[in-house]
Amino acid sequence: MDDVFVAQLMTSEPVTVTPETLVEEVANRMLDHGIGSVLVVDEDDGLAGILTTTDFVQIVAERKPKDETPVSEYMSTDVLTTSAQEPVEEVANRLIEAGVHHMPVVDDGRPIGIVTTTDLAAYVSTVQSPSPA
Repeated sequence: MDDVFVAQLMTSEPVTVTPETLVEEVANRMLDHGIGSVLVVDEDDGLAGILTTTDFVQIVAERKPKDETPVSEYMSTDVLTTSAQEPVEEVANRLIEAGVHHMPVVDDGRPIGIVTTTDLAAYVSTVQSPSPA
């Protein structure tokens, strides 16, 4: 796994929204795309935050009118990121240590992809193990 880099596993062209996007629209986009997170970008396309399915649990629990609530009220802004050239093993360790499931891949602060625990599990399940001797 040392020679495998994030670029080989990441989802390119991640779904992005702005901080002003309403959570109802984001929920619909996530359902339409079958994804568990969206990246929130500012006016310069820089990464401003992330909104995940876990955040929607909080939205529902607080019972705010979802159609009037902007993403900026719930997105995480202290986001762990990686580069496309970081080894997958290092990213996996960082995800586990932080207890998160989604890590945006950035280039100069702009999102170019996302790698998730699902991506890592899919990769690990395809790695051939040596036969027992």
